[in-house]
Amino acid sequence: MYFDRFDICEAHYVFAMLWHDGMWGSIYAKFAQFERIQFRPSPCLSGPQDLTENGLEIYQQLLETHGFSEA
Repeated sequence: MYFDRFDICEAHYVFAMLWHDGMWGSIYAKFAQFERIQFRPSPCLSGPQDLTENGLEIYQQLLETHGFSEA
């Protein structure tokens, strides 16, 4: 895993999109952060399969950190 701002944003976006727990949840708050930094994801970004290899590693780390597992 290496530092790439775009991969980080995309991984966090996919994580928030798939795992948020409603509008008042802490994960949902990531969408406000994306708005602040003016991050606009690609319309083709629909899940982890669309991430780069580095982005996928970041996404998997987010899952581990938050105690989620992909089925």
